[in-house]
Amino acid sequence: MAVLWTVVFAAPRQAHGADAIEVQAAHLEPSSSGDGWELTADFVLPLPGHLADAINRGVTLYFTVDFELSRPRWYWWDAKVLQASRTYRVSYHALTRQYRLTLDGLGRSFESLEDLLAALSRLRGWHVIEPDQARAGTEYEAMLRMRLDTSLLPKPFQMSAIANRDWALQSEWRRFKFNP
Repeated sequence: MAVLWTVVFAAPRQAHGADAIEVQAAHLEPSSSGDGWELTADFVLPLPGHLADAINRGVTLYFTVDFELSRPRWYWWDAKVLQASRTYRVSYHALTRQYRLTLDGLGRSFESLEDLLAALSRLRGWHVIEPDQARAGTEYEAMLRMRLDTSLLPKPFQMSAIANRDWALQSEWRRFKFNP
């Protein structure tokens, strides 16, 4: 009986894992100006064929990177120090035949979807922690993930994303220690 439960619960995870985003590396480093810490991360971002087709047909996709910092406590739940998110907009413009990656109103154009995904998979210099948010000598736990944000899709695609697991593209939370 125990073997059956293992197979039932392991099978969907393995099937979904092939198309899942993976956080390869993540770390925090002091900012060059000395006013806090910046996050650097590398992702493996496989884009399934149906999502590539959606982009090529003019559907804009949104990828959100979530970051959380907590302070472990032995006597209670961990204290949440901060939460931050950053959302990237991925689109294709048929007139110019270029892919566009936009963050906070600033965009870059790419000739191919592969080039855009390569840029999206490298996160550099995201200022996430202010100096007064982390105390020296205290150990923190940082967590990071990337996901396809289906809540920002056009309404007809949101309905499809709810009913179809193929639109549930996200990474597991990557945990790492941080000592300022």
